[in-house]
Amino acid sequence: MDTRELLTKFYEGFARHDAEAMAACYADDVHFSDEVFPDLKGERARDMWRMLCERAADLKVVHEVRAATPTSGQVHWEAWYTFSATGKKVHNVIDGTFELRDGKIVRHQDVFDFYRWSRQALGATGLLLGWTPLVKNQVRAQAGKGLEQYSAKRKG
Repeated sequence: MDTRELLTKFYEGFARHDAEAMAACYADDVHFSDEVFPDLKGERARDMWRMLCERAADLKVVHEVRAATPTSGQVHWEAWYTFSATGKKVHNVIDGTFELRDGKIVRHQDVFDFYRWSRQALGATGLLLGWTPLVKNQVRAQAGKGLEQYSAKRKG
């Protein structure tokens, strides 16, 4: 499977809420990072997608592979969903970069405008304070705790 096919498989899995299809695209030692989950490796990265797919009942995802070589790729993707913590609607616009080895994703970094996201997801708090490190760190801590609980329950 070439890079374009692999990345398409990953995002088509996300659009179907099929986290196992996504996880199958990752190498065992994958490293994922974004604005909310800055440093996830291996099973924790796969569990993040499992958690997101399970919790986002109204998730809609579209993607476009913008670049693909045998060892790297770039994808622009957008997601529409209801943020479960507040019940607010979010439209997130993300650019992902990927490194591949042996037909699997070994590094995945997503970049998005956290302040834009926080204004939508957090309402007034996001509008007034979403640009601050304090809010970003609080969101990261809450998301990390949620992932820890999800992973423990899944293993349990």
